[in-house]
Amino acid sequence: MFHQRMSCTAKWILLVVAIFGMCRPAVAQKRDAFREARHYLVSEYIEREGITNTRVLDSLRQVPRHEFVTPQYRHDAYVDTALPIGHKQTISPPFVVAYMTQTIDPQPGDRVLEIGTGSGYQAAVLSNLVKEVYSIEIVEALGTVAAERLKRLKYDNVKTKIGDGYLGWEEYAPFDKIIVTCSPENVPKPLIEQLKEGGRLLVPLGERYQQVFHQFEKKDGKLEEKKLISTLFVPMTGESEEQRKVKPDPLHPKILNGSFEADQNNDGYADHWHYQRLTTLLEEGAQDGKRCILFEATEPGRLAQGLQAAAIDGSKIGSLQVRVQYKTEDVKNGREEHELASIRFHFYDENRRAIDNPLVGPWVGTHDWSRATKTINVPSKAREMIVRIGLNGATGKLWLDDLVITPKPR
Repeated sequence: MFHQRMSCTAKWILLVVAIFGMCRPAVAQKRDAFREARHYLVSEYIEREGITNTRVLDSLRQVPRHEFVTPQYRHDAYVDTALPIGHKQTISPPFVVAYMTQTIDPQPGDRVLEIGTGSGYQAAVLSNLVKEVYSIEIVEALGTVAAERLKRLKYDNVKTKIGDGYLGWEEYAPFDKIIVTCSPENVPKPLIEQLKEGGRLLVPLGERYQQVFHQFEKKDGKLEEKKLISTLFVPMTGESEEQRKVKPDPLHPKILNGSFEADQNNDGYADHWHYQRLTTLLEEGAQDGKRCILFEATEPGRLAQGLQAAAIDGSKIGSLQVRVQYKTEDVKNGREEHELASIRFHFYDENRRAIDNPLVGPWVGTHDWSRATKTINVPSKAREMIVRIGLNGATGKLWLDDLVITPKPR
């Protein structure tokens, strides 16, 4: 669901890789054709954003992510973005995979249970770091392809099966670590029972478009909880999703925490906004309430952003009226035409294919606090949207506050 563009350098690397990959027949050379792109991805978008575990970083440099995406998206394999893999599922962005992997603190002797195999990429990353990986996928077609892929790529310590991951895998329990790559509303009881005493469990919990990573450690048979950063995951397909108590309302999309007041765990990140980069919550200068948010970047292409998702029914909602207060200081556009200080709306159809991305802005130069109001059209096929706020590859400083959207019927 996350979509980030690649810098000129990274695109150049992939172009060179593609040319040399076509020209060189040697199998050994072809097998490692994307090495430079992988290393660039790790250094620019993972290590630079706070992932410090050297074993995790090494694994991400080794795993050929292009093997885990569908052919039409292979050109974006080493962009830090989620990509469709079919059946309304996605492969997680590399940073999210790195973050989750580091958080469970993988050890060489660990036996890890993964819920939600998807493409198999997370299992492959874990494979290099632990003794055994057990991975479950509920979508049969995805599970079958992932199992074949992992076998072909010789991740021999990964065992897969097709089934309801929320039931765990009792046959091989208990597990040292459990990592959930889809979003339940609550922690499934079987996973608690199958976690080893002293073990660690990481799971994104929450509503369909509003989740937070929760880390649990099992002590004396009970889970001790730590709330981490906001995130966005595709939920488990089937009965568990249907039984959610709180379901999306595509006829009334709205922005949550649009005045950036809420930060319940005091981690310095605004609640309800995920994938935040280069942001600071400030009380000075707030235009609505006590806080506003500052995005600051000095290098073109470096992402300073925040994202939030929502359901939307474009067959019923014709437009969104957007209101926001903003301030800028020495803002300059980035090198790419899309690298603009703005609020951009990414619309997706029922299969999570991108269909339009209108924006409010862009803003450049230095301006005191102003109010922007704009009405943007919603594509009739839109069923989901991601709102991206920030500099988005531009440089300078951008303050935002009081962001509100009002849906208008078609």
